[in-house]
Amino acid sequence: MNILPLNKTFLDLYGVLPKQAFFAPGRINLIGEHTDYNGGHVFPCAITYGTYAVVRKREDQLVRLYSENFPNKGIIEFQLNELDYDKDHDWANYPKGMIRYIIEAGYQIPNGFECVIKGNIPNGAGLSSSASIELLTGVLLDGLFQLGIPRLDLIKIGKRVENEFIGVNSGIMDQFAIGMGKEKAGILLDCQTLKYEYAPIQLDHHKIIIMNTNKRRELADSKYNERRSECEEALRQLQQKLPIEALGQLSEQEFEDNKHLITNEVVRKRARHAVYENRRTLKALNELKVGNLVAFGQLMNQSHLSLRDDYEVTGIELDSLVEAAWQQPGVLGARMTGAGFGGCAIAIVANEEVENFIASVGAAYREKIGYEAEFYVANIGDGAKEMEMEAVDE
Repeated sequence: MNILPLNKTFLDLYGVLPKQAFFAPGRINLIGEHTDYNGGHVFPCAITYGTYAVVRKREDQLVRLYSENFPNKGIIEFQLNELDYDKDHDWANYPKGMIRYIIEAGYQIPNGFECVIKGNIPNGAGLSSSASIELLTGVLLDGLFQLGIPRLDLIKIGKRVENEFIGVNSGIMDQFAIGMGKEKAGILLDCQTLKYEYAPIQLDHHKIIIMNTNKRRELADSKYNERRSECEEALRQLQQKLPIEALGQLSEQEFEDNKHLITNEVVRKRARHAVYENRRTLKALNELKVGNLVAFGQLMNQSHLSLRDDYEVTGIELDSLVEAAWQQPGVLGARMTGAGFGGCAIAIVANEEVENFIASVGAAYREKIGYEAEFYVANIGDGAKEMEMEAVDE
């Protein structure tokens, strides 16, 4: 995205030009869905869509924020000593929470600032626009005031904003992927220990296509809590015999040898997904290390089938997109990504087939569901960072 228009908006709003520019990406999870709260691994990457900010320090304590995504909200203002959650401040509660918790962590923010923000992440698509704003604010404050905050601390502060300030009970994957993302690499992350490893993803001849169902994820929260409790029940029953603390500690064979301990068939299916999906993330790392994209694509397909049949979190919209994707030439793999029940799916598609893929999958989806899907061609990019002040292309 070219940031020159943001400079012009800044000048129009505040009467001066900004001094610094920052970017934080969105993220997709390539494989490893609903594994984080089961003691397993996830496999996210940062993408080249994200949130941009241009900013300038003020001499006083006033913070002024404007988002081109929410122009009807106007400039949202507050003082540095007024950092409580305010429903009327809407999206600006994410930056406000970051400012508050960074100050609470002992860092000095002596002045206010003026800021213009714009994101090109589709809203409600499950690509983590909220964590993108959190980490954007973190690197912005770090760069503006030379705070020297370790990146992992910024990531943890972002998660704290999500959990405590906003009140969403989410894990650390989103902030971690956005804070630690690296061009041409996925991240195998253990959400419990925060041990991580980069995996090379050489997509010279392929693109990642993000397929947005355009269905809001109304069911996702209630079903998420339901799945969590089902997995906790499975774990309790397995613990009658096994000395484990999480489903993610089991191999496939250990699960098969002990699954009779889980008395309810539905609960057994949920646990099977958690165990097998976690193992798929570890296999994915090994396949990518040897450059085997075909095997990685097959693991993606298996992941979707498990999410559809054992975890039952896909729904007709996601299934329609993924099943149409599987029929197209040049597709290595496709799966839902995120919590499910709407949101997005992803596919890895050969460069020369991208145009045909979007047209064919779009037509199949429209015919079956009755409205349009949206498609985004994504590259794997770097994590949150300061940018050069001149125009930057995506």
